[in-house]
Amino acid sequence: MLKRITSLLLCALMLSASAFALSSCGDDAKKSSTTSSKVKSDDKKTLTSNNLATKIKDGAILHCFCWDFKTIENSLEDIAAQGFSAIQTSPINECLEGENGGMQLYGDGKWYYHFQPTDYTIGNYQLGTRDEFKSMCEKADSLGIKVIVDVVPNHTTPTTDKINKNLIDAVGGLDKLYHDGNSKDIIDYGNRLQCTTCKMGGLPDIDTENKAFQDYFIKYLNDCIECGADGFRYDAAKHIGLPDDPTDKKGEKNDFWERVTTEITDADRIFNYGEVLQGANDRISDYIEAIGACAASTYGGFIRQAITTTNVSTAKISDLRVGSSSDCVTWVESHDNYINDGNWSVMDDAQVLLGYALIAARDGGTPLFFDRPTGNATDNQWGTENRIGVNGDLFYKNDVVRAVNFFRNAMIGEENNFINLDEDCTSLEICRGDKGAVIINTAFDLKGKFDTDLKDGTYINRVDNKTEYTVKDGKLICDEPIPAESVVVLYNDNYSETDAPANVKVEDSASFIVEGDFSAKLVSENSAKSTYKINGGDEVEFKDGDEITVKSDELKDGVATVELFGETDKGVHSYVKYVVTNPKAAFAGNEVKKGDTVTFKKPDNWGDNINAYIYYGDNQEAAWPGNAMTKESDGTYSYKLQNDWDAGYIIFNDGTEQYPGQNEQGLTLEAGKEYTVS
Repeated sequence: MLKRITSLLLCALMLSASAFALSSCGDDAKKSSTTSSKVKSDDKKTLTSNNLATKIKDGAILHCFCWDFKTIENSLEDIAAQGFSAIQTSPINECLEGENGGMQLYGDGKWYYHFQPTDYTIGNYQLGTRDEFKSMCEKADSLGIKVIVDVVPNHTTPTTDKINKNLIDAVGGLDKLYHDGNSKDIIDYGNRLQCTTCKMGGLPDIDTENKAFQDYFIKYLNDCIECGADGFRYDAAKHIGLPDDPTDKKGEKNDFWERVTTEITDADRIFNYGEVLQGANDRISDYIEAIGACAASTYGGFIRQAITTTNVSTAKISDLRVGSSSDCVTWVESHDNYINDGNWSVMDDAQVLLGYALIAARDGGTPLFFDRPTGNATDNQWGTENRIGVNGDLFYKNDVVRAVNFFRNAMIGEENNFINLDEDCTSLEICRGDKGAVIINTAFDLKGKFDTDLKDGTYINRVDNKTEYTVKDGKLICDEPIPAESVVVLYNDNYSETDAPANVKVEDSASFIVEGDFSAKLVSENSAKSTYKINGGDEVEFKDGDEITVKSDELKDGVATVELFGETDKGVHSYVKYVVTNPKAAFAGNEVKKGDTVTFKKPDNWGDNINAYIYYGDNQEAAWPGNAMTKESDGTYSYKLQNDWDAGYIIFNDGTEQYPGQNEQGLTLEAGKEYTVS
């Protein structure tokens, strides 16, 4: 079935693309030093009062994937308490309102609509308003957290009739908004003219050399900065020309990067990085020079391969693979990698933790932690909530993440030394000068004496804050084994006790997609007071293990919001938002009976054998591609239902073409309706 095989294909592609050969762990690979980004000795103001990095590049970034502005704002104390110095939002621009405003990550709604701009103004239906964005930034600033905005200058929505008239008028007309090459898709990504002027994935390619567009976009960036943004991630940066790249027939100068990095407000303090997915002729070093930093996508592939094969050889993980610079953003996975490359089905939480500890503990590159969807698993990409606007998975609050983030902040300016602790390279020690070390142990329990750069003394593992280790004469003594798939964080210099956030949540096994009442146990840990609200109502206090119930009649239009609040005895506030949904509510009053008929008017370029595939959940009228429809006249086909459906979706296809497209949710099944391709 076409709509359901894609995840398997993507997984296979990811495994093929990331099959980097890892060398054996010989003696020459046991140690590897780097001095990639040594901070000047006179630059000592590196931390805020709550031990966060004052510069984005020195700290760690939490990617709040699809969180709305209010959810981020309410969660900022949690984020600061986890040692993150910056957050990255999803795109905040006006965008296409797809699926009638549906808010699922995938299904009745799509995460990627905010990557389909209709205008360059702040605010959209998925994330919130300009005022809410500004309020979020003000709260972040009060806590020392920087805000990075994901911006999308390379393309618009393909639904061009939805593009705001203000943008069209500003650039001189719709035809002047796009490159001449916009009529063609990119065939050869190594061809720089194609790569920077043709459509990517069917998305119309903006003429970023158009000075009027540049002016309009810079105005948008400056409004973001005025509201409190501290940096920008440039989506699809590889598809915007560098100064010496060829231009299309319009022949304007490739000066987009020069203008957006120098003509914005407070340009010297703004952190910019580009999404340059590495491959043929990617010019990564040139993009780093032009933008300031880029995503280290190839390095991410090596990290994933190292962790999943339990071979963390220093020869493979030390080089950032972006040329001579260390100005890059590193990640175990990004939203693109998680969604498009199938990494969700390959790496589990424990493996993600090991990889993140590696990139966060080292100097060089700025680590980004991608927040996966709530309740995700290697057999469930979109999780148990599948919702835009909520916190997503609370895995970012793990003790390992917290320990390595604060370790990173404390070690600013200290050089790397990478040491493999066993012959098979299954364990790695990252020393930062003689002041701190992080051990990533992937496969086997580790016990004995091991080389280290740490000064002699006694150290406490900052992950559990209780296990002690001794260093004597250049040897780390591990009398108790370090368990497989675990991380140890050791440092005394610059260590400051910080208050851990409360852990308030709904039990991990809960599913928030229901067809009746919702009931689940609540978790309250390290919280002096925990409360919840349903649909913004009165606060109800709860204890660990108490149960919450949301009655079906509280799901207004099939949706109910549950908010959890926690407060430690030190006054640190925590917040989690969940959305409970009943998908069948959308079908109320729209039941389809056996014998009801639907019709479909096929596109002219389709074949003549048309099928109707009808399904809901695991139920289907017939296996893919469905049942044959009856030809009524040229281009019009009918189908008589063989079963009753109180809720259902329908996909039309000719065995090759299909509507809606592959990986898209079907259309709502309605008796007597004539469907057409829009």
